[in-house]
Amino acid sequence: MSSIFVFPGQGAQSVGMGRDLYENNADARAVFDAVDAALGEKLSDIIFNGPADTLTMTANVQPAIMATSIAMMRAAGATVPEYVAGHSLGEYTALCAAGALSVGDAAKLLRARGNAMQNAAPAGTGLTAVILGMEIEDLRKICDASGCDVANDNSPGQVVISGTRESVEAAMAIAKEQGAKRAMPLALSVPVHCRVQAPAADVMRAALDSVDFKTPVVPIILNKTCAPTTDIDEIKEALIYQMTHGVRWRESVLNMADLGITEMIEVGPGSVLTGLCSRITDKITAKKLEI
Repeated sequence: MSSIFVFPGQGAQSVGMGRDLYENNADARAVFDAVDAALGEKLSDIIFNGPADTLTMTANVQPAIMATSIAMMRAAGATVPEYVAGHSLGEYTALCAAGALSVGDAAKLLRARGNAMQNAAPAGTGLTAVILGMEIEDLRKICDASGCDVANDNSPGQVVISGTRESVEAAMAIAKEQGAKRAMPLALSVPVHCRVQAPAADVMRAALDSVDFKTPVVPIILNKTCAPTTDIDEIKEALIYQMTHGVRWRESVLNMADLGITEMIEVGPGSVLTGLCSRITDKITAKKLEI
């Protein structure tokens, strides 16, 4: 029996997240201040006050969610349990929580990641959509035929696809024809975890090599392999790989159960991962971190 901290990805954000912690907890305030210092701007002001369209810009929302998640963890006085994992950008948060990255370096990497993703897909050229009620293997065939990619295998019957606007729209139409319950675009400014992001993967390889990584104090279960590791080279390669390949979250959670993990604690804004866990397995009890 063991526990895992999991950290959310893009979509968990909301204007005002973390403001109470900043105002009332010195440890949380230090996290937001460190992120502001690392980025050379008051990202905290955007987090706390918006506007929402500025917060949801990819280059802002990624370090914002990381900052809020780590602030929550430190405000709670929590230390990581036997494992950590993160959904997409949440891997960077998980590495920060496990001592592999400083808060400042995590913020810089996520700002670089967001900018690289935006530059790889000019506004309006890409699309990300969620498909509900379709088996993952059927959807993979549709994506192969349409020229887009599976971006997130989140839970049984919930899969996110991504790519050029034309390819995703074509895949959505086919999915509906083949019985998908719903196929709807997501409010993301860039297509994620797909072949369109190949230029961004090259940018992140250089960015990751410029940062001082330490061995995490507990293993991280990677989106790439669904398996735990503390090997820095393997972790870096996985962070590059996830730019152009899908997040295997459903498989990761199933493997958590196989590893004997019985408790999942979601650390960060929202409760998306808690909800997904209940749809994936009944062997793990999921809950939010108490602050």
